[in-house]
Amino acid sequence: MAEMMNGSKPYANTGANGGRKVIVAIDQSTAATKAVVFSKNAEILAKTLVPHEQHYPAPGWVEHDPSEIAANLETAVVTALENARLTFSDVDSLALTNQRETVMVWNRETGKTVYNALVWQDGRATAYCEFDEGTTEYLRKTTGLEPSPFFSAPKVSWILDNVPGARQLAEEGKLAFGTVDSYLLYLLTGGKAHKCDVTNASRTLLMDLETLSWDERAFSIFNIPLSMAPEIVLCDSVNESTSEAGRIPAGIPIASMIGDSHAALFGQCCFEPGSVKATYGTGSSVMMNIGGEVKRSSYGLVTSVAYGTKDGICYCLEGNINTTGGITKWMCEGLGILESASQSGKIAASLPDNGGVYFVPALAGLAAPHWKSDARAAFVGMTSATTLAHLIRAGEEAIAYQIADVVRAMEEDLSSPVTSLRVDGGPTRDMFLMDFQAGILQCIVDTAGIEELSALGAAFIAGLSTGFFRSKAELNQLRPVGNCYAPSFDKLHAEKLYAGWKSALHQIIG
Repeated sequence: MAEMMNGSKPYANTGANGGRKVIVAIDQSTAATKAVVFSKNAEILAKTLVPHEQHYPAPGWVEHDPSEIAANLETAVVTALENARLTFSDVDSLALTNQRETVMVWNRETGKTVYNALVWQDGRATAYCEFDEGTTEYLRKTTGLEPSPFFSAPKVSWILDNVPGARQLAEEGKLAFGTVDSYLLYLLTGGKAHKCDVTNASRTLLMDLETLSWDERAFSIFNIPLSMAPEIVLCDSVNESTSEAGRIPAGIPIASMIGDSHAALFGQCCFEPGSVKATYGTGSSVMMNIGGEVKRSSYGLVTSVAYGTKDGICYCLEGNINTTGGITKWMCEGLGILESASQSGKIAASLPDNGGVYFVPALAGLAAPHWKSDARAAFVGMTSATTLAHLIRAGEEAIAYQIADVVRAMEEDLSSPVTSLRVDGGPTRDMFLMDFQAGILQCIVDTAGIEELSALGAAFIAGLSTGFFRSKAELNQLRPVGNCYAPSFDKLHAEKLYAGWKSALHQIIG
């Protein structure tokens, strides 16, 4: 990190919240580092987004450069405060949220990563998930997850086995691994802290859901030395502060860490069991609050920690979808049939129907609830009457169908219908998509008033920890609310459309 920002005031703790004005939430997403400045009214005063490059060294491989993320972290935070016309002396605390499952391995002595970050989308570690049924069932029961290259542990195993010298250094206790929350904390504390919050830990295939501790047998299964692991902490119990590095001064409390989908659940104020939210991004996460007891899915979902605070642990059922918003990006950049993602919904709405065309978007395999990492994308049902507009509409509808697959699995697991879905993320601006989503689900779709729900959720947890916010009841009042969509077509039509989707899926994955 570079020199101290000219004119910035060093952080000074004045106690009892010190009258400080803002929380700065750092959201390390798949595509960028975002810093969002929140007021006491949960209003966004400023935000800065600094993109980082996506590296694709081989088919199915996705990497990020940790040094680029480190540089962007400082730039995003400093620029956001400047844009808000504030200084670090106005900051109550920092809140961290991140893309999950992405993992890095670094040298404890030098602080240098031994390889690029392996991103959650990266599928190179498939061979590290091929176990006998007994081992697979043990991992399912203990960690709540399905053995898959989607999660962190197989990626760490790949790095240790494929980076020259890494295995030996790990056995000597010289290497550390961490999900992105852990790496951000490591950077902000000048290498002092090696911690991971309980939500990110629950997405590694290495944590025991019941005890909230690392499971030695899981580490042995993936052949990862336990010495590499960070300390697991509650989302509101980081108990660290910044070290002076470049333009970020020392002493700013780091008051929360939480995975992005979990943070969005908290930001949506889904505090009651049975409440459901969906976050739309490059991929999507659909998450249901299931309360304080572990429940395991029989329908292809995973169980994770929704959030863990000093007030208690809340679990969730979750379905992760590899490609949702990424469909329109691919149609823009890959196929070249769209000039911008914002056109997609308008073109889809210009047609009376999908013309019988469905798109199975297995551009990076299929995750929940199907778990077919080797599946490949395809358009199904095309005829000589099919146009580019039909392909675009099929891409739009595919987002909603995949969300519906997960919601229906939740309904089966809980034997209870979902009557309302709270949604967030950039694609929720797409009116066609949201209207179609409400119709296919036959439920209310309640959009958030802001896009930055992950950042808001992290800020909410940080604020409760420091006293910046008083209670969950206050948070419910502060939650920004956007448009609300009711089903625009009936259940019979929804079932007919969904049957077409299931038929298309069957043709691709059997």
